[in-house]
Amino acid sequence: MPKSGRRHLLILYKYMLDRWWKATLTIGLVLLALASGLGGLPFLMPRSTLPGVDDWTLWGLTGAGGFAIFLTIFLACIRKSAYVQAFSDHLRLFTPFLRLNISYKRIRRTYSSEMGQLFPWENMRAWKRELVRPLAAKTAVVLELTKFPVSQVALRLFVSPFFFPDKTPRLVLLVPDWIALSTELESRRGAWQGAFHQPPETPGSKLLSSLTNKN
Repeated sequence: MPKSGRRHLLILYKYMLDRWWKATLTIGLVLLALASGLGGLPFLMPRSTLPGVDDWTLWGLTGAGGFAIFLTIFLACIRKSAYVQAFSDHLRLFTPFLRLNISYKRIRRTYSSEMGQLFPWENMRAWKRELVRPLAAKTAVVLELTKFPVSQVALRLFVSPFFFPDKTPRLVLLVPDWIALSTELESRRGAWQGAFHQPPETPGSKLLSSLTNKN
């Protein structure tokens, strides 16, 4: 078995960044258009009695608009960079700002569930309901852990709240092919458990094995 498995794109991370870069693009374009309009107002209306806009304000609007455009480009470039990948003894969750290795010792069990069941509508605020509605019918792989490698509060700073169905140590992994991820994860966990519980070799067992192979 290869040392590492395939990388599975984290749909939730991409989904949230897609919303963010579109918002920052709109803000940037509006700020740049506003700065351009205010800067050209004296030329378009030379006899206007409207108060003029000082240069610092124009530069501030232009700088904020430029920063928003730069942020848009950055978010658009990293939107597909987050993934989850199974290794021989751990599962790696990678984002541009977080690299989390989850040892198989921490995983109690894995199961699959629809997003709509993990995040029921009844107790959800309106804005969260609108966010998760397009993903409600999708199936995710859920990791039930003994505990998180770091605190859940710290994790929430780097990933979407829809990675956590509640305050229990569970992690929701929404990927394009949940069956492939689940199969690969269980296969590697099974191999790790078999190797982990296998008794160490002794000189006597090595000798017996060599004699058996000769016969």
